[in-house]
Amino acid sequence: MELWVDVRNSGLLRGDETKKKYGILREWRGPTGEVAHVLIEGPEGQNEAISHIGTVEWILVECMDWTMIPLENIISYSFGTGTKIAAAVSSEKDLNGVFHALEHGVDAIMVPPNIAMIKAVHAEIENKVKSEVEEEYERPPLSYSEVTEVRQVGVGERVCIDLIERMENREGMLIGSLANALMFIHGETVPSQYVPVRPFRVNAGSIHSYCLMADGRTKYLSELKSGERIAVVNSNGDVRGSVIGRLKIERRPFVMINYRCGEINGQIILQQAETIRMIGEKGTISTTEVKVGDKVLTRLDGQMRHIGRGLQGTMIER
Repeated sequence: MELWVDVRNSGLLRGDETKKKYGILREWRGPTGEVAHVLIEGPEGQNEAISHIGTVEWILVECMDWTMIPLENIISYSFGTGTKIAAAVSSEKDLNGVFHALEHGVDAIMVPPNIAMIKAVHAEIENKVKSEVEEEYERPPLSYSEVTEVRQVGVGERVCIDLIERMENREGMLIGSLANALMFIHGETVPSQYVPVRPFRVNAGSIHSYCLMADGRTKYLSELKSGERIAVVNSNGDVRGSVIGRLKIERRPFVMINYRCGEINGQIILQQAETIRMIGEKGTISTTEVKVGDKVLTRLDGQMRHIGRGLQGTMIER
């Protein structure tokens, strides 16, 4: 996505360093042969913009009263035509909609020569690029660990992580008391005769636990906030980032599950309920039916952690 700056009424943007620092690719002075500028005040403006698709390289859309539907319509018509869409934006509150219209967003955003707006767009572009390549970091190495102990440990604070989208079957999150041995906790996508599915939710367990974030770091469940991106993992180890919509913390009875793979020991404390499931060798296993000797899917990592970052070194957790 490109960043343009509107200099029609202010002359040139000061300083080449500013342009270089924030990746400004165009100073807009008015229409050119490659850019058709369309002012949208009603349906006629939308239709005019659509009429240019396929005849120019760029269409710059400027709305007098910013609305999303005309922009989405124009973007949809432009798919596969070679014509790219730029949008003029004067308020930070409109950035999110422009960036993600029809999941695709525009190809360029034009803002006034205001350093705060320029910084905001630059940050959004960097975040968009980052989110698009999140899945490229190394897959979590998943393997089966053997359950060595299961016991009730009383009542505590449980955290449900609710996403702003649904998970598929055999997707979940990596959670655990020990950062080097996280367990795959299945999303609530498995039907039950007692409660409806919650395909956006992972019942992640005790508030002290670690979870794997979309950038490869770990965080405590107590640190999570709405709007952060967490790692959603499937049973093959594929990773995608997803945004947390809310966190639901309640007091519930807990069961502690200890597990082992080779020399690595792991532990997790989960709510004792039929809807909280792990992945075993033959399917999912709930916390009410797991027993010693069961094999459960885990992520083993020999790195130490400092503020969630993986580092080479020694760390002992029990």
